This record gives sequence, C-alpha cells and structure tokens, in this order.
Amino acid sequence: MTTFKEIRGTAIQVVSSDPSNPEEGQIWYNSSSGTLKGYKTVNAFSSGGNLNTARQGLSGAGTQTASLAFSGITPPGQSSSTEAYNGSTWTAVNSMNTARSYMGGCGTQTAALGFGGNISGTALTTTESWNGTSWTSSPTGLNTGKSYTTGSGLQTAALSFGGITSNTNPFTLTAATDSWNGSAWTSVNSLNTARWGLESFGIQTASIATTGNAGPNTVPNFSSGFTESWNGTSWTAVNPTNTARNGANAFGTQTAGVVTSGNSAPGPITAATELWNGTSWSNTPASLTTPRSIGATAGTQTAGIVFGGYDGTAVTGSTEEWNSIATQTITVS
Repeated sequence: MTTFKEIRGTAIQVVSSDPSNPEEGQIWYNSSSGTLKGYKTVNAFSSGGNLNTARQGLSGAGTQTASLAFSGITPPGQSSSTEAYNGSTWTAVNSMNTARSYMGGCGTQTAALGFGGNISGTALTTTESWNGTSWTSSPTGLNTGKSYTTGSGLQTAALSFGGITSNTNPFTLTAATDSWNGSAWTSVNSLNTARWGLESFGIQTASIATTGNAGPNTVPNFSSGFTESWNGTSWTAVNPTNTARNGANAFGTQTAGVVTSGNSAPGPITAATELWNGTSWSNTPASLTTPRSIGATAGTQTAGIVFGGYDGTAVTGSTEEWNSIATQTITVS
C-alpha cells in the first residue's frame, strides 16, 4: 500500500494547532481537536449586478469592485455606452465619442484607454482616453486600424496586439503590436501567431496574449489555445491553454491569470475555466453560471469580474464575480 509520505514526499505532521501558512495540498493532524485536516484553494464565480445595457463585443477596465464597461453591440446597433461598477451596481456615465465594438481596452475605472474597434466592417485606429468623468479623442490613433483586437496596461502605458485589419472575405489577420506612451502609438515586435478574438492580461512590459481564432472567416471555427508572453521587447510562445477557444474572457497578471468560457472549436460556447501560473495552464471545476463569448473582464486571479457577452442564444448583461479563497482549511475526518 502506498503511503502519503511516498506520494507527497513528507509525513503527515501532528500539531496542536492549525499551521498559519499552509501549502496547497498540505495535510496535518490536529491533536487538540482530534481531526485530520487539509488545505486547498477554492475558486468560484458568483452573481453580480447586471449591466444596464446588455451587449457583446464590449471592452472593460479596472478591478472587481471598481470596473468600467464601454462600447459593444446592443442589437441592432453599435454602442458608445459607458457604465461604472461599484462592486454591486452598474451606473450609466458619459458615453464614448465614437460608438463601436470589438475594440481593445485597458486601465482603471478612473483612467481608461479604448482603441481600435469596428464600425460597419471598417477597422478603426481611433483612440479615446477616460478621466473618470468623460472620454477624450486622441489626435493620434493606432498605426493600423484593428478590430477584434485586445490590449493590456494602463492609460499612459499600454499595448495593442492582434485582430483583423479588414472584414472582407476572407479576414485579413494581423500580428501587429503597438505600444502607447500616453500620447502616441509606436510599432513594436509582432506576435508570433496572427489571430483575432484573442484575450490578454498584464501590463505594458509584462503581458500574456492567449487563445483566439488563427484562421480567416472562411474557417470560422479555427479556435486556438496559443499563448504568448511579452517581456517588454518581444513575444515568446509558451504553453497553450488546455481548451482551444476564441472570444474568451480573461484577466490577471503575466504570472497569475484566468481564462474562462468562449467559443470552442468545433462546438458551442465552452464553460471551461483555466488558471495560469506563469508557466502552464491548469483546469479548475469552477465555471461561469452563464457561459459566454466576447464579453469583457477586469481584475486579478484572486478577484476578477466578467460582464456582458453572448450566451449562445442572446446578448447578455449578466455580471459574474470570480473569487479565489486561498485560506480555506477543510476537515478530512
């Protein structure tokens, strides 16, 4: 019979009180209570307040308790609507100057950046900055118009990468990466794999680009798990996600991220959720109550938020909050 020590490489400790800083998977015997205990991280989504305007292809910025939602498609047309979240309720605030969808976004609730996007099949270069009250159009836009693009960083230090430059059949994919210094975009080294409908998280000098559709619209289900890491100078291909998808929802940092839901290939919208530890992806049983694609996100691996999107039947305004409880001790016996 295999013992715990042979599996784990350590014996079960006998202690009079629970350890103050246990490791994931650690097991101990509490002699005071006469119980065998273990430690694990618990991840879960829970319902938040709905957006006032349900939409898909929108963008987001901020944190779980201070988020910003902007742009998107609210059938039958595109939206310039902006809403702010306080941890429980969304409030409509001043709209963007240019209504559009499938644009990149990043920053905080009081200092956000929106760039690129799509209007009636035209990929935009348009860039706007949010100061907590209103949007201002920048006189300088992206070097190349991009829709179905993504980005990361802050209002004064951001990246834009991937997307499509033409909606004609077939799509023209781009791997182009642009860097924003607060006033202008500069072309920098491109992604290794051009794709659209990809997701991202991180900052200008340390970002992750993951998943996306690496084929033209003649191959609509060519979803991928491609993941690349940006070091401030160039992109490096790293371990892919376990489930290929596009139009996914992701948030976090370069070394600690989450990707959830999105369009699988082939097949319907997936409920799969994965965690990124800076090296590889691992599956977690936690999943969105409303699986969706092309929604928006904000936050970190321990406290994130997903809002809006398309649930496979209709555009949704639902919001779900992600929490990772890293201090739960369970009694084994």
